[in-house]
Amino acid sequence: MSPNGIISISILVFLSWHCAADRCNWNGSGVGAEGDSRTVLQVRLRCTQGSVQWVYPGQALRVVLEPNLSHARSTTVCIKPSRTFRGASVYLERAGELELLMADGARPEQVFCFWADGPQRPAIYLQVSPQSGISRPTVGFRYELMGNMTASTLGHSGVQTSCRPCNDTELLMAICSSDFVVRGFIKNVSHDPVRKTSLVEVSRGRLYWQRSRVFEQEVGTVGTSRSVSSWHGHIHTLLQCHVKPGGGEFLFTGSEHFGEAWLGCAPRFKDFLSVYRTARAARRNSCDFPLD
Repeated sequence: MSPNGIISISILVFLSWHCAADRCNWNGSGVGAEGDSRTVLQVRLRCTQGSVQWVYPGQALRVVLEPNLSHARSTTVCIKPSRTFRGASVYLERAGELELLMADGARPEQVFCFWADGPQRPAIYLQVSPQSGISRPTVGFRYELMGNMTASTLGHSGVQTSCRPCNDTELLMAICSSDFVVRGFIKNVSHDPVRKTSLVEVSRGRLYWQRSRVFEQEVGTVGTSRSVSSWHGHIHTLLQCHVKPGGGEFLFTGSEHFGEAWLGCAPRFKDFLSVYRTARAARRNSCDFPLD
């Protein structure tokens, strides 16, 4: 291995077994593939997100990502190893060389991202450590292709975020294109110096939409007879943004990655209403937003 963590793939790959998989996920075993130390299992996945789970991992696994990116000029790929991931190293394959992404023993909760430009599809290469033995647990990771992202704006966790407030144009676009839009109050803000992130707890919320179930419905009571439902959830952002609890009602928008909500635009709701009503009067709103 060279000092910069790049090694030639030719010294590792001699034989290849092609494994069956659905379009997004692969679950397989290394049992039966360890008779030849040169064997590399090969998997091809065709979705923009999914998972890989390898039970009793053998020598090596090569995962080729082949989604339909005909309309994307460039793509950022992010992978998040499973919590039980150990006993293997993760490499990125580029032009016949392997570039180390995560060494065996590294903290598995970190997200790793890289560019996937050019005609060749990105490939993830898992190399099992010889000393890990038969007792090693399942090796796995989740992956997401995040479209055209700027490398300089990738946070420590691998997720794109910005600390500056959104301008009016960005805000009007965010309510139309975000993975989630929720109106609510900040109940608490906690900080994680290890991940370099902050976690915003949102309560008494009204959900307009969400891609998955990062926000959950709560049912409370008013007085003794009437029940009221609201939404509750947590939103991640970068520690460097110095988010603090604030009074009043906010409109939270953002993206979802690996089952987590990440903050995009978050104006005070009264400020959003002013921007939206002005844009709607001038017919400059990108989509309709319920104001009731």
